[in-house]
Amino acid sequence: MTSALAPLGVRVFRLLWIAGLVSNIGSWMQTVGAQWLLVEHGSPASVVALVQTAAAAPVLLLALPAGVIGEFFNRRTLLIVVQAAQFVIVLGLAWLTWAGATTPALLLALTFLLGACSAVQLPAYQAVVPEVVPAPMIADAAVLSSVGVNVARAIGPALAGLLVAQLGVTAVFVANALSFLVFLVALVAWRGYTPTRGRPERFLDATRAGIRYVRNAGAIRGLYLRLALFLLPANGLWALLPVLASAELHLNAGGYGLLLASLGVGSVAGAFLLPPLRARFSTGAIVAASSGVFGLCTLALALLANLGLVLLVLVVAGFAWIGVIATINGTVQSFLPVWVRTRGLSIYQLVLFGSTAVGAAVTGVLAGWAGVVPVLAVCGILLVLLGIVGALRPAIDTRDKGRAIVPMPLTDLPMVQGEEGPDGAADAPVLVLIRYTVPPERRDEFETRMRFVGRSRRRTGARDWSLYSDREDPDVLVEAFRVGSWSEHLSQHEERMTEYDRQLLDAARALAEGEPEVEHLLEAETTRRRR
Repeated sequence: MTSALAPLGVRVFRLLWIAGLVSNIGSWMQTVGAQWLLVEHGSPASVVALVQTAAAAPVLLLALPAGVIGEFFNRRTLLIVVQAAQFVIVLGLAWLTWAGATTPALLLALTFLLGACSAVQLPAYQAVVPEVVPAPMIADAAVLSSVGVNVARAIGPALAGLLVAQLGVTAVFVANALSFLVFLVALVAWRGYTPTRGRPERFLDATRAGIRYVRNAGAIRGLYLRLALFLLPANGLWALLPVLASAELHLNAGGYGLLLASLGVGSVAGAFLLPPLRARFSTGAIVAASSGVFGLCTLALALLANLGLVLLVLVVAGFAWIGVIATINGTVQSFLPVWVRTRGLSIYQLVLFGSTAVGAAVTGVLAGWAGVVPVLAVCGILLVLLGIVGALRPAIDTRDKGRAIVPMPLTDLPMVQGEEGPDGAADAPVLVLIRYTVPPERRDEFETRMRFVGRSRRRTGARDWSLYSDREDPDVLVEAFRVGSWSEHLSQHEERMTEYDRQLLDAARALAEGEPEVEHLLEAETTRRRR
């Protein structure tokens, strides 16, 4: 078991983590400053609320293409370009605000541009983490990253409030620009990064490959479903906490900052408490327990009026929040193979931001109709039920599934070779036929194991997959799958199969007699031209 702070011993991660913390604080300050500027302009509440929408909408729109961009471009260079763009945008906004030229429409447009930059940055940054820390530290690094976000969430709004009161909104925008500059300097100071490069893919094909991988990876799909089901009711606490502070607890802005600080303290505690829990329990168990605890905390907040007890409950809630978000994020980062990691994480961001936006919007509307306390109580009950269901039906345990990339077994004969394919058609779709001779007494078990092989083929690039019986020879079964191009089939052989995929294939092939017979058929040129 590694120390909770062990990733900070890695110089590059420590540099990026500190810079990311500063940048996140600046981003939360930016949100408060933008909303306050609209209030000063006399904008209605509906327009003020659009600041959050303008910041989050680009992530929903650009998450998938951002994943492809982060997969095939040098991630360090991409992050440098994005940070430089954000620095220029916010510096321009600060100058326009100082000059009195910032209109609500212009502010929202620039906020949207900043959101677009964040959409491109997020999956690339998360995919960098497993490249700079050793594999055993990935989960702890994910926890520290989540802690940084929550600490920034507690500190940023408070600092923004102080700056607005003392120096005005322009100072908030300048502070955010400086936070981007800090991150930019850290990225420039980071030397020696060597990106992992795979075979180039067409943009749409690469996008489909990422979606296809997640759809056929039961462990990842299950984690994303649990994340969405947690976030939809859990965001009721974050969305309604300001109203709870003001209307129910009768606190001012300073008191609201104290509530956020309590959540931050809980998240920091989570960084130290989660590593020993991960050593004893599975991801599913931790996520289920944390979901239930967060639900109990949300329910308690709906019933408590004593500030001291509320602060204590929020500390526990902050720990439970990290228990879900950081555990799922760390597991996903560790599990995704390097060839599809950024694309898989872009879908994670899509689930995270989409569920957050929907959950906050729905709970906000319901609170306006039924009141804050009943909505929080319902959210708490739903989360407790989610925790119970998660305990009864735990997520797939990923700890025994080898993630290292291995070449496809040499029993695929004749050996696949030649970048251009047999007839020079590198982009031609490929139909692969593999004939197995299986004794009748092993057939049922073979077919069962081959269903897992089929999912593996789809994860690594197969557009479709089927298993056929040979009508002339009942002992022969034929595996057939179609890949988008000869180049992609080479990638299947050389850079996409994990140790777990190979174990599945070996387990099935052990039931067959002799070596399988393999054919590679390329789609005829006349057929391709008709498409």
